[in-house]
Amino acid sequence: MSTQETQADDVNEVTLVGRLSRPAEEQVLPSGSGLWKFRVIVGRPPSPASRVTVDALDCVVWSRRPARSVAKWQAGDLVEVRGSLRRRFFAPAGGGRVSRCEVEVATARLIRRAGG
Repeated sequence: MSTQETQADDVNEVTLVGRLSRPAEEQVLPSGSGLWKFRVIVGRPPSPASRVTVDALDCVVWSRRPARSVAKWQAGDLVEVRGSLRRRFFAPAGGGRVSRCEVEVATARLIRRAGG
């Protein structure tokens, strides 16, 4: 199977609807590029195998349009984000190499304000 055939068949789409754990934080990289980071808390179906009832999923926004929305969100807001799951590798200040999975957000919308 060629790379083109594989890419045409592959799908990496994520939709999350959940509560914002805290306001999004803007981060400016050494390159001067900016991004927004936040975490969405999503409930998990009950399972006898696990006592975990929620997942806390890291999200990152690189594009201006969704960044304008995300910048106004508050802790506890019910939000919807759509994008792709990405695995990023980086070298922390202490050395070594680590990876993290996060949702790279393409679209973001506020569903309902916290307490509303």
